[in-house]
Amino acid sequence: MTFSFCRQLRISCGLLLAFCFSQASATAAVTSRCFGTPAHGRLENGVELPRSGANFVSYSHLAAMLGRTYVHSTVRDIMLDAYAALEKDQPGKVYQYAETGSREGGPFKPHKTHQNGLSVDFMVPVLNAEGESVHLPTHVFNRFGYDIEFDKAGHYKDYVIDYEAMAAHIVELRKSALKHGADLTRVIFDPDMQAPLFETRDGPYLKAHLNFSKKPAWVRHDEHYHVDFKLVCSP
Repeated sequence: MTFSFCRQLRISCGLLLAFCFSQASATAAVTSRCFGTPAHGRLENGVELPRSGANFVSYSHLAAMLGRTYVHSTVRDIMLDAYAALEKDQPGKVYQYAETGSREGGPFKPHKTHQNGLSVDFMVPVLNAEGESVHLPTHVFNRFGYDIEFDKAGHYKDYVIDYEAMAAHIVELRKSALKHGADLTRVIFDPDMQAPLFETRDGPYLKAHLNFSKKPAWVRHDEHYHVDFKLVCSP
């Protein structure tokens, strides 16, 4: 390998890194604008969520490539701040977000909402048979996790829902939202499975400050919980 080739390779790598950093900075600087409601709306300047972090992952790299993990920029900031807080409050716990919406919002099949960048699905945090915090297996053969069915005791195969970690996550989402001048409108989770959530350390906070679904949704929300964020949107 000649000296000139090595020099050219270093220059090319440097330019590529500079481009990646500039793209990341540009994405971070984008400010989104939401319109309408989660059920009838659209999104301007939607931002893609990072596919992984120190204590979280996306439910599917393929789905991300297909453009199904875009949100309002403020929602992204809220989520990342919450994950950062959980690193300290819930060390060793791992989390997994699921479907969010498209870059421009609008209809997002098969969901009835997720249209204006303010709706996010989160896979329930789980413990394996050894009591370790792990991610649910999400892949094309179980519809990226959405076909998983937990029983009312919170069990699925060798996994059990980590209600303490889940409650802590929802609390951090709200606290982070308030810091960003936002809030949580509602949390949709199977009503028959909510009792253990309210029995956790953070249960009293959840009861006092969060609006949980009282009736079953059109599809069962047992393997994931749906969160609608509250921001000021244009009509």
